[in-house]
Amino acid sequence: MSAPTITRDLVVAHTRALKLPGVARHFEALARQAQEAHWTYEDYLHEVLSAEQVSRHESVIRQRLREARFPEVKMLDTFDFASAEGLNPAQIQTLARGEWVTRPENLILAGPIGTGKTHLAIALGVEATRQKRRVLFARAADLVRQLLEARDARELGRLQRRLLTQDVLIIDELGFVPSDRVGGELLFNLLADRYERRATVVTTNLAFAEWVTVFGGDEKLTTALLDRLAHHATVITTKGKSYRMKKRRTSAA
Repeated sequence: MSAPTITRDLVVAHTRALKLPGVARHFEALARQAQEAHWTYEDYLHEVLSAEQVSRHESVIRQRLREARFPEVKMLDTFDFASAEGLNPAQIQTLARGEWVTRPENLILAGPIGTGKTHLAIALGVEATRQKRRVLFARAADLVRQLLEARDARELGRLQRRLLTQDVLIIDELGFVPSDRVGGELLFNLLADRYERRATVVTTNLAFAEWVTVFGGDEKLTTALLDRLAHHATVITTKGKSYRMKKRRTSAA
């Protein structure tokens, strides 16, 4: 075995022991570049460490994406702003920078079914994961079911604490399936706990006046929730006809 091969194997062994996957992937290619460009030792070391830093950043993002449990990954650059009515692309791009998560504030996306609310919510959630935020996506009906099951299993406190650790909680399709009074109260408590502590995104096809149906017909509970949820919130209203219906008509034409 030649000396360069022995050295390479030793470097690979060190990267495994020290858990440096970025260095392992790039040190040889960077070494060739260093030789060709006559880098100093310090330049080479800087590039190798930079490769490791990028690798770790990408690893965290991949982990955040897995933990977010998006039904599918949606990106802002695939959103059809040209067909969206009433949306301001500049406002969405501002939200993508994530200051609202830091403050923290809420985001409410309201409008008819099929007008891009979920796409926007997921895309902004993806941007938050790129900023190393903890994000969790859940449909409202599923979230209420989980809260009820946790309560029955006497594990509600644990679930509530886990949900509170999420920098961004995306609650999709609020109002799509009405909940009973108990489920509404559990959802209210969750959102009240997150108030001014963590950012929450809600998508809904209901006007605010109709939210009482989500919380078991309790008007006082609904009013209290809206007071908290909308206090520090950006409200975006989507309009128009369903994108899916438009695609069907285009395909049939």
